[in-house]
Amino acid sequence: MKIYNTLTKEKEEFKPLKQDKVKVYFCGPTVYNNAHIGNLKTYTGNDIVVRTLKFLGYPVETTMNITDIDDKTIRDSQKSWEKLWDFTQKYTDLFFEDLEKLRIHPADNIEAISNIIPEMVRMINTMLRRGFAYIADDNSIYYKISKFKKYWKLANIDLKGLKENARINNDEYDKENFWDFVLWKAYNKEADWENFWEEEFESWDKKVVLKWRPGWHIECSACAMKHFWPQIDIHMWGVDLVFPHHQNEIAQTESCTRKTFSKYWVHHWHLMVDWKKMSKSLWNFYTMKDLEEKFSEIDKNLLYRAVRLNFINCKYRDWVDLSFEKLEANFNTLNKVDETLKTVSRNIPLTEEKGVSREFRENMQGLMQDFISSLEDDFNIPEALALFYSFNKFVNSGIVEKTLSREELESILDMYEQLDEVFGIMDFSVLEESSDETPVEITELFEKRQNAKSEKDFETADKIRDELTEKGWKIVDAREGSRVERI
Repeated sequence: MKIYNTLTKEKEEFKPLKQDKVKVYFCGPTVYNNAHIGNLKTYTGNDIVVRTLKFLGYPVETTMNITDIDDKTIRDSQKSWEKLWDFTQKYTDLFFEDLEKLRIHPADNIEAISNIIPEMVRMINTMLRRGFAYIADDNSIYYKISKFKKYWKLANIDLKGLKENARINNDEYDKENFWDFVLWKAYNKEADWENFWEEEFESWDKKVVLKWRPGWHIECSACAMKHFWPQIDIHMWGVDLVFPHHQNEIAQTESCTRKTFSKYWVHHWHLMVDWKKMSKSLWNFYTMKDLEEKFSEIDKNLLYRAVRLNFINCKYRDWVDLSFEKLEANFNTLNKVDETLKTVSRNIPLTEEKGVSREFRENMQGLMQDFISSLEDDFNIPEALALFYSFNKFVNSGIVEKTLSREELESILDMYEQLDEVFGIMDFSVLEESSDETPVEITELFEKRQNAKSEKDFETADKIRDELTEKGWKIVDAREGSRVERI
């Protein structure tokens, strides 16, 4: 297994810290609004990485935080005149609904940062005692980045122009401002209202009780520490968090543990819309709700699968574009896959038992070997999808040419299920639809329609087709022949 490591800027062989558990951490949402599709693309990428590792047999455990305390959540809860916890819970619930729609598995451990204040305070006190943090005149606590000699490594930042005693009090800031960042923000009654904590902090020369809340960066370090202790195997999220957030996580955690925080760093690149950066001013800024409204006539299950397919149809370190045209193409692609699944299922009881041929077995083994090779090559999902589409063509050809035995068709269904453990784009409920018994009345109408069609009595054939439609059935004309199935 090879993974590109942002920390070393090289593709490396994946060697977990321990064989009994692969510890994976990824940053969670700041719950002050609906997640936009760019965020959801990154969570889908995280999901693909985790699914891949599990498919390859690694015992993975995942952890994610929920940022319910920060500048944005406090600001917007006040604008809506809601208590912070009610406000953030509403958007937390909506976030997990979006994950479910896109078949993104939730993390094993999920922590709202309001629940891990003690862990953050312990880490800040450790940094204060060791001289990596200091209490400023306004009673905010800052991390002293000049003390951490490896601060440049992940983000590749040149610290030569560092301004001593320059500070950043905001939760987010520009790449040019690599100055001391806030760990604990002093209380401001006008801005913060009742949202504050009083905690005891102790540096090498004094002990004080300070009022207010944690900064943005310390939360992920504390969350990972709570569930995984000093070290993790893989840290993931979008490339936009390399600096300052992930660089600051490294500084904080390693100042406390004196160990390498994460062995591998995996960063996903951005989603574009019509090859433009998402922006409200360009009217191309979308949430899942927006897409549901745009494609209101499309079955929602199909829409969600099409969006997921769009997100995964790229290498995670490449840009990926989303457009309405591409989603519509994905509708067609997935409908064809669904039809193939149904055709395989329908043909199993109608096909002779002849065992599995050597050629078929070798083809299936070759497919799985190539599929695994694609996954092991730094999660090369586009290559794996190409194999999937080739397999789909192979199946359709075998059905049309009637070269597949019953056992081989059953093996094909099993293969689809295995491949989808990684992709998460298939709808196996269509197998239940295809197994429904067709009522005698419908079968007789269908046969009359086929006879009328063969006799070129198209007027009668069309009338029967309309009658079937009224009864909730449709006629499907395919290469392997016509059939009737429920609408």
